[in-house]
Amino acid sequence: MPPPLPPALLDELLEEIFLRLPPDHPACLVCASLASKLWLGILTGTRFRGLYRERHGAPPMLGFIYSGTSDYIPEEEDNLPYFVATTKFGVRIPEAEDWRGWHKDYTTWDCRHGRVLFSNTHIIPMPLVVWDPMKGSRRLLHGPEDYDSNGATVLCNVTGCDHRACHVGPFQVLFVGLHNTDDGCVAYAHVSLPEVVRWSKPCSLDLATEYATIVGSPPVFIQDALYFMLYEYDDDDDDDKAAILEYDLVSNCLSLIDVPPLKTDLAGDVALMAIEDGSLGFAHVDGLTLNLCSRHMGSNGVASWPRRRVINLETLIPVRSPWEKLRLIGSVEGSDIIFVTTDLGIYEINLTSLQWKKLLKRKKYRALFPYMSFYNPPCIYLYGFLLKGEPL
Repeated sequence: MPPPLPPALLDELLEEIFLRLPPDHPACLVCASLASKLWLGILTGTRFRGLYRERHGAPPMLGFIYSGTSDYIPEEEDNLPYFVATTKFGVRIPEAEDWRGWHKDYTTWDCRHGRVLFSNTHIIPMPLVVWDPMKGSRRLLHGPEDYDSNGATVLCNVTGCDHRACHVGPFQVLFVGLHNTDDGCVAYAHVSLPEVVRWSKPCSLDLATEYATIVGSPPVFIQDALYFMLYEYDDDDDDDKAAILEYDLVSNCLSLIDVPPLKTDLAGDVALMAIEDGSLGFAHVDGLTLNLCSRHMGSNGVASWPRRRVINLETLIPVRSPWEKLRLIGSVEGSDIIFVTTDLGIYEINLTSLQWKKLLKRKKYRALFPYMSFYNPPCIYLYGFLLKGEPL
């Protein structure tokens, strides 16, 4: 006679066990979901998803998407899109033919709130594709106008969302463009209305410079504002000038922010950061020294850039050729983590703890966009039946 079955665990006890599963190892959640329909129901329930996010705080980085430099030659093993998993995350990569012939020409512009934004600057009007790596779904829209320089970002458009697992619900795209004319440079900002595939009436800002371009580094999002890095050029000044273009979602206004004085030769010297304390960060690499400043608004209403950290990267991470240029290619919003390329590889550095890890070997990456989200398998085959789940 077979032994009696052990008593069933209470749902609350199972929840306490599942809450201890590490978010940066999503395979644990998958394996637990496969055990029984009861466990699958708990793991995909609204109550557990809320408790899990509350316990673990900021979502983990499940992988990243990258854009190569102008001379980057894709390798045969490169995914299309260029997604690199840093965990056992089952990303839903679209089939190549689904990209309608232009998948090899796309540029990654942003990755935020569970979605990735691509563009193809070789086509007019410019196609924009919003892709959900967890669900595999895509949405196509076209840029509002043809500008001399462009930038864009994708955002969750759900009121009150904590943005830790944005996969269900509406989104919006902010498109920023620059027109360079004989009279100077003007910046424009459009906000998409995806439900009707239209763009809002643009707001504009005269940049008071002869020529400007939007840097291809990732923009940052802090509270209700987005920030893009610019380079400004004047015929009377031999040095490039860096500046920050701010768009306020609430007031629908553009403004220009000055940065600490510095000289920049190529994109990659500087990077914007959304620092853990909620301030706007400005990182600058000078040789092998990384300087981090944060924007502080004084009681008199005047902003300043006090220096926050000075880090000697040569003594922190492996560097084989000290004379070779380092590049800052991205950061994790809401933290003090930045991504740096050296002659030996791409490194993730926590500027507070000074802990680092190597992500992969050296690549000619122009920008790295972390994909941050809690994970629960969107669909699971259990005992021959397709059971639906949702992102945590």
